[in-house]
Amino acid sequence: MTRTPRTLVVVGHGMTGHHLVEHLRAHDRHGTWRAVILAEEPRPAYNRVALSSYLEGRSAADLTLADRAFLTDPLVELHTAAPVTGIDRRARTVTTVDGTVTRYDALVLATGSRPFVPPVPGRDLPGCFVYRTFDDLDALREAAREGLPGVVVGGGLLGLEAANALRLLGVRPHVVELAPRLMPVQLDDGGAHVLTRLVTGLGLRVHCGTAVREIRPAADGRVGGVTLTDGTALDARLVVFSAGVRPRDELAGPAGLATGERGGFLVDDLCRTDDPRVWAVGECAAVRGRTYGLVAPGYRMAELVADRLLDRPTTPFADPDTAAKLKLLGVDVASFGDAHAETEGAVEYVLRDDTAGTYAKLVLDPEGRVLRGGVLAGDATAYRTLRALTGRELTAPPDRLLSAPGPGGPLPPHRAADAA
Repeated sequence: MTRTPRTLVVVGHGMTGHHLVEHLRAHDRHGTWRAVILAEEPRPAYNRVALSSYLEGRSAADLTLADRAFLTDPLVELHTAAPVTGIDRRARTVTTVDGTVTRYDALVLATGSRPFVPPVPGRDLPGCFVYRTFDDLDALREAAREGLPGVVVGGGLLGLEAANALRLLGVRPHVVELAPRLMPVQLDDGGAHVLTRLVTGLGLRVHCGTAVREIRPAADGRVGGVTLTDGTALDARLVVFSAGVRPRDELAGPAGLATGERGGFLVDDLCRTDDPRVWAVGECAAVRGRTYGLVAPGYRMAELVADRLLDRPTTPFADPDTAAKLKLLGVDVASFGDAHAETEGAVEYVLRDDTAGTYAKLVLDPEGRVLRGGVLAGDATAYRTLRALTGRELTAPPDRLLSAPGPGGPLPPHRAADAA
């Protein structure tokens, strides 16, 4: 006798929501769940991490995550351009903007985040953009002209991605970062110094330790310039806000769901709210009060919830690995473990070569034997080796490890000589 599948409603179809449904379908051998996905955007989930490649020639279809098998799965029902406007937890229903009501047996909130736009005068002028979706990039491409001056607000990962996008469109970008260095979350002063030097050589103009005070209009009513808090006046015809994100948790209040101190649906270490039928994953989830803006933690949450729904063995969500290896404007950067040496007694081992434009720092325990983390800039060749060693005793002197191309790989003689 065939049992009618229960209904899982997923609010949001970003990378995390998509991964959850994929994981659920891959392991639901008996078809116990039917997934109904209510997406706000007019298209299926896409690879937001690779969004910048859209301006380098890749199409929206190239970045789409939902393949034909997913879209034709009889136990997956995807509704695009269907933002949810309300949740009735007593009736166990959600309502979309067109008035459609869908009943659920389990509800997963995967609403993601929205770009943070600082409340500065002029932020609503024509010529101001955010950097989050295909539509955002289409609007930016339409407005960009060769040689125009532009300003990117934010010098973190997203800000540098946006600055590169402006470069690709022919715009001459300034980058404004409130922190005293670029990529303050991932890099220390030494790594950021190398990164700044290299990207400045590519044409970026970097302003750290300051912020936007106002955006000035030109005679045509569009953006004409930016004034910084240190008094610097910059010419600009485009301004891109890429200064971080905020959780999309506006459904929480009307539904009676708790939120974290800094926003996000408050969930326990199983990603479950106070309502045992309601879960939250990804950037909108505040796990024990903390939100995560990276894809890897979101995927971990998605798999955890899918496994719980299928009664598969799971382990609670713990502080995830936030290691990252990136290529920004052609510059390799990486950080892993205790990159900022915050552990008591930590010892730092640093190799810096201004001529080559490289920087490497290893963070060790007080005895200098156990690797706790590190930062690489200009050359991240040793990243795989070092990340695998994090939390373990060093297998070679630090200079040799920093010359290693990867696990088990030989040391090139010229790199070993340089390190010596």
